[in-house]
Amino acid sequence: MTSEDIRKLEKEVKKTKRLASEQAMELHDLIEDRLPDAYGELMGIATATFAACKAWDEANQQLNAALASSAGAES
Repeated sequence: MTSEDIRKLEKEVKKTKRLASEQAMELHDLIEDRLPDAYGELMGIATATFAACKAWDEANQQLNAALASSAGAES
């Protein structure tokens, strides 16, 4: 991979981490401030949080693989 490809992956990891953090805050706010009244929102927000965290994990794994591959290519 080129250094440009790695920079793109790093940018994607930062973006997905920010989105996952935002979803986690929304879930936290629901739990702390609106439950049990807003229990109907729980599954939707939890599912969105899970998806955001999974997207971050997948992007992070791609970045780590690319970094390991480029480090191996330099050896």
